[in-house]
Amino acid sequence: MMRGIGKRANDTSPADVSPPLTTNEREKKEDYMSLATTAPSRPDYAPQTRPASTGGELNALLGRGSEFDGKLTFEGTVRIDGTFSGEISTSDTLIVGDGAKVSAEITCGTLIVHGEITGNINATVAVELHKPARVKGDVTTPALVVERGVFFQGNSKMTEQTASNVVRFASTAESASD
Repeated sequence: MMRGIGKRANDTSPADVSPPLTTNEREKKEDYMSLATTAPSRPDYAPQTRPASTGGELNALLGRGSEFDGKLTFEGTVRIDGTFSGEISTSDTLIVGDGAKVSAEITCGTLIVHGEITGNINATVAVELHKPARVKGDVTTPALVVERGVFFQGNSKMTEQTASNVVRFASTAESASD
């Protein structure tokens, strides 16, 4: 579901909205998300080097030449290749493509950047900055990947991951004292 409140400066490229994910597609997405949440402890973790839009799971697209000003709230994966200003909020994935210009406060699950962002970013899963990305603003996330050749001006703050697959073990001595 994608909700936008605002005005489009160029209405010739409407958002491309796909049908809801099937159970199999949702499981694949959850598998990817679990990899992202366990990235620091997995030696086989490799950040995504190509935009996720090639996987066919793209829910909406703001194409090159399009401009949007306002508030964007969505579920699933959205890719921005045009110009956006305002506020973006989701618990899912946002992809900022090469050539995109985003001036926004961003709250998301995963953010993959190849374009330009001006504004603060708060991601609950991960932020990936790929060449030739340019980011001006503060980044708060549990996992940050910055590829060589990226311009980043701001502060980064690492937060604790809140993965649901973390199990806390207590010894018998701790249990007896409770």
